[in-house]
Amino acid sequence: MTEAIRIAWFVLLIALVPSASAGAPTRPNILLLVAEDLSPRIGAFGDEVARTPNLDRLAAAGTRFTNVFTTAGVCAPSRAALILGRHQISTGTQHMRSRAGGYLAVPPADAKAFPERLRAAGYFTYQIGKLDYQFSGVQGGSGPSSIWDAEDDDAQWASRAPGQPFFGMVNYMVTHESGVMSPLGTWPHSATHLLMQVMQWFARQGFTDVVVPTDPQSVVLPPYYPDLPAVRTDLARHYDNVQIMDAQVGALLERLDQDGLADDTIVIWTTDHGDGLPRAKRDLYDSGLRVPMILRWPEQFRPDRFAPGAEDDRLVSFVDLTVALLAIAGVERPAGMHGRDFLAPEAPRREFVFASRDRIDDRMDRQRAVRDGRYKYIWSAFPDRPESDASDYRENQDGMRAMRAAYEAGELATDQRTWFEAPGEERLFDVQNDPHELRDVSGDPRFQDTLVRMREAHARFRERVEDLSEVPESSLAERYWPGGEQPVTADPTLAFSAGHAHVECETPGASLEIRTDQGPWRLYTHPVPVPIGTRVSARAIRYGFAGSAVVSETRPPDS
Repeated sequence: MTEAIRIAWFVLLIALVPSASAGAPTRPNILLLVAEDLSPRIGAFGDEVARTPNLDRLAAAGTRFTNVFTTAGVCAPSRAALILGRHQISTGTQHMRSRAGGYLAVPPADAKAFPERLRAAGYFTYQIGKLDYQFSGVQGGSGPSSIWDAEDDDAQWASRAPGQPFFGMVNYMVTHESGVMSPLGTWPHSATHLLMQVMQWFARQGFTDVVVPTDPQSVVLPPYYPDLPAVRTDLARHYDNVQIMDAQVGALLERLDQDGLADDTIVIWTTDHGDGLPRAKRDLYDSGLRVPMILRWPEQFRPDRFAPGAEDDRLVSFVDLTVALLAIAGVERPAGMHGRDFLAPEAPRREFVFASRDRIDDRMDRQRAVRDGRYKYIWSAFPDRPESDASDYRENQDGMRAMRAAYEAGELATDQRTWFEAPGEERLFDVQNDPHELRDVSGDPRFQDTLVRMREAHARFRERVEDLSEVPESSLAERYWPGGEQPVTADPTLAFSAGHAHVECETPGASLEIRTDQGPWRLYTHPVPVPIGTRVSARAIRYGFAGSAVVSETRPPDS
């Protein structure tokens, strides 16, 4: 894109978005960095095995949030909740993955991804890496097009118009569960394993020399893991991948500094859910839900209460992060979002966070979790279904295979067997005194008042948040894609009057984009002024639908 075109589009943004107009307060750039499948295995969070110098420096300059919880222990439902700011059970995005059920989720018409809301407010939005919202594909470029100005673009913030604030969401795959599987060069357990070996080889390129191999004997095994060589090796490999991710984050932060943008950019680093390890990923234990988060404010934007190096232990849900990101950009919390701005002055502390587990691949399940500062309550709709049976994908890890073989041979201790056995309908854990959630105290008379309180919190949550898992998934799929066919967004209508282009679409909830001549696509929010003879194109997309055709017209002299 030429500099002249960039400047012209920036002028158009000023006309379209009052909040970005001249004289408005400077708004920060925002970077949201998301590692995959990682619990707080970071030096700054107290892990003595981790080698994370870049994240440790980021934490020293920012605030560590130590009680952040995702709404699911697996990527696609968690990412759907984050991108929409709504619990996945209320938007039809709860099953892992919706594609396995033969459909894409179709969220409510008023549900919009928060980067699209930032884009509507004048931000340049871009992403690198994984999408996986349940109404998109997994990788960048799989839609919906209205959310991002650029996808998988190495130029990143350099592609924006001069002076335009940016929001970037960057994903780090190297810590993904697949990275725990034995690497390329070892015999794969399956075709899936081989594919993951290749993907992880690419994810590591350029950074393998940073790894100081982790001694398997140095890792600390939680009591639910048997002390087996394969288990230790997998965990050590996980720590090695964390080193690579840390270096990748460091490289991006260095580029930000070299471009002179560090003093204008809020950086948030977190992960999409807990460890990609057995009895963590896919589960509702803290090992699957609790994630580290670091927020670094530039001095000009930093509130006094967030001093560099500080720690904040309030309960934070991922749906709160969505609202906070919008607030940072000056965008009002939209109706329908379930979170709260935990960064606001004197923001009330949460009493509870909530999480859900539903179908995992081809295994139907339904669990709900409520956690406060001390206790965790888990309700199971399938009390006789062991949690360990939820994924064949996980069986590609050597440690998982070794654990299952030991269980089947009767060689596991009590704490190690529990995960392989039926959970029961209700469980209650005192996570303060039992951080690994191994002692179910729901039947202990001393905890009956707590059990009732947590059960009631779950009931109130169900009254407040619609749970679409009460509908059979086959019915949900038929609602979204009747007859198994993806619906198509209606073609937009394009008209001209008073020197402006007007775009409409009859599909409820459709997002609209517009461009002039061969310029970049921009989100349409208001009529756009265009000169006579300008070629204008428009397109529309409803989340979960196929996109419309592109409609083009040239502005005539008399319009």
